[in-house]
Amino acid sequence: MKAMILAAGRGERMRPLTDHTPKPLLKVAGKALIEHTIAQLVGAGFTEIVINHAHLGAQIEAALGVGERYGARIQYSSEGAQALETAGGIINALPLLGDDPFLVVNGDIATDFPFETLHRVPVDLAHLILVDNPEHHTQGDFGLDDEGGVIENGKETFTFSGIGIYDPALFADTPAGVSKLGPLLRRAIGLQRVSGQKYDGFWMDIGTPERLATLDLYYSQTGATS
Repeated sequence: MKAMILAAGRGERMRPLTDHTPKPLLKVAGKALIEHTIAQLVGAGFTEIVINHAHLGAQIEAALGVGERYGARIQYSSEGAQALETAGGIINALPLLGDDPFLVVNGDIATDFPFETLHRVPVDLAHLILVDNPEHHTQGDFGLDDEGGVIENGKETFTFSGIGIYDPALFADTPAGVSKLGPLLRRAIGLQRVSGQKYDGFWMDIGTPERLATLDLYYSQTGATS
């Protein structure tokens, strides 16, 4: 299974850190955020990796190269100056991702999720990893039914972690260009074609300088870097 890391976001909430450095290259525990993710994916058997980029994207390619020093083969999907949002970015990268289901991971999260377990997960249109709601997103996104199906209005809602497996068919009716992932997922959820699971381990959305500092402290205290 191929993997895609989403790295095209402008990182507005990270400014001024992202004025001259793309958010995935911000360093924590001695290496860039995206390097931690790459190391985790490779360790879990995902060695074919696609990375999209827009803002200062040339820096990402220069920093990571073709991936040989990570034990990976990295290909890039450039979106130019204008990021295409999540669905648009995935659609733009489909020629590199192929015809089989693929893993997508947000480039601005930190987690100890066992990615190796996803090789064996059956997928219809999508399979989402959900987590407990963080303080900055208390309303959550989706629920789970008793059979592991993702639903919109469950008794309890969880936050979408930014980790998901998608079949290319999810994007078949969406034209190229700027488009969000949420509406596509909600349509597929309405058709009962999205499965999911709850993960109770470590997960953080690294969206602000404060959370970046918190992550650095967590790594220094736990030694839990990739």
